[in-house]
Amino acid sequence: MIAAHAHNRRLAMAQYDEMLLWIVLALLTFGLVMVYSASIATAEASKFTGYRAEYYLMRHGLFILVGMMAGIIAFQISLEEWQKLAPYLFCFGVVLLALVLIPGVGREVNGSRRWLSFLGINLQPSELMKLFAVLYAAQYAIRKGSIKEKLGKEKLSAVFLPMLAVMALVGGLLLMEPDMGALIVICTIAMCTLFLGGFSLKIFGGLVIGLPVLFAALIFSSPYRMQRVVGFMDPWADPFGKGYQLSHSLIAFGRGEWFGVGLGGSVQKLFYLPEAHTDFLLAVIAEELGFAGVLVLILLFTGLISRAFAIGRQAAFLDRQYAALVALGLGVWLGAQAFVNIGVNMGILPTKGLTLPFLSFGGSSIVVSCVAAALLLRIDWENRRIMRGQSI
Repeated sequence: MIAAHAHNRRLAMAQYDEMLLWIVLALLTFGLVMVYSASIATAEASKFTGYRAEYYLMRHGLFILVGMMAGIIAFQISLEEWQKLAPYLFCFGVVLLALVLIPGVGREVNGSRRWLSFLGINLQPSELMKLFAVLYAAQYAIRKGSIKEKLGKEKLSAVFLPMLAVMALVGGLLLMEPDMGALIVICTIAMCTLFLGGFSLKIFGGLVIGLPVLFAALIFSSPYRMQRVVGFMDPWADPFGKGYQLSHSLIAFGRGEWFGVGLGGSVQKLFYLPEAHTDFLLAVIAEELGFAGVLVLILLFTGLISRAFAIGRQAAFLDRQYAALVALGLGVWLGAQAFVNIGVNMGILPTKGLTLPFLSFGGSSIVVSCVAAALLLRIDWENRRIMRGQSI
């Protein structure tokens, strides 16, 4: 009891979570170095980049700068204001997802329509929806608790069906892009946030059973998705077709062994491995830095997620339910997306177009990840001020 009190007192004395900040900065720096290493050959050989080796490095650095500025702005907004804005932000995200599907408005790349272009800036609404889903699901769980108190029980029509309808709408829009990876992450965020918010085990159990069946139906109904699953199960059966990307990712992991071939020494990034600086950045890390580099990266993400959950627990202890659910939701989101990306690169999961948070090249992903980190720091900052008896 005394030790716990002393720990809480030390926690309150600090102004912010220094460990969390250093982890985020380490991930961003690590990503900047590896994006440059993974993209040099592609940038030098492309007319689109003006044959400049530093093209992706400069853009990625700019994304990080914009992300930090967005994070600073997000940090200034209290969680109470975020709670009020959550439904409007979620509706705004749905509108953006719908705009992507309009011919001439949405930008199509590699057969997927996932981007909006405005004044030379490409925005990926599905990345924003992950953040908005966390904020909205937490707010919904709080309102669901109020409904439960009024009714004396968890009524299905008042609690579950509205959220199901909302997720069906978002899921339908994402599947039309198509973006199955974002749909899986957003469903994971919603399910975990509602469960942590006190959803009944009976209804949650139905979701756990029903959603995999739904995803299986989606896979079997689409030849494109079936090909990805078949390619994932045995990439060497068609190494120049369906299994091309995964087979080269596995070759990169094999070449890296324990300590890698050295920074800049990757062979797979030399036009063998597609999306080497985006979705398959981890494969380049594994080849150049080996098992040691991948382990460091996993430990950094483990530290990030553990800090998110610790901040959420502290907020719950202070009876700040919305802040607690947002912190836990952010931890689930970043952890789930990192897990899927790592699993895809290692051949544990079917290929999905998901970036590695804080590392992969992509402006929308970097900026939204920085805002998520800023929200975690804001929750922690408010926790510490309350523990010192100060206003927020």
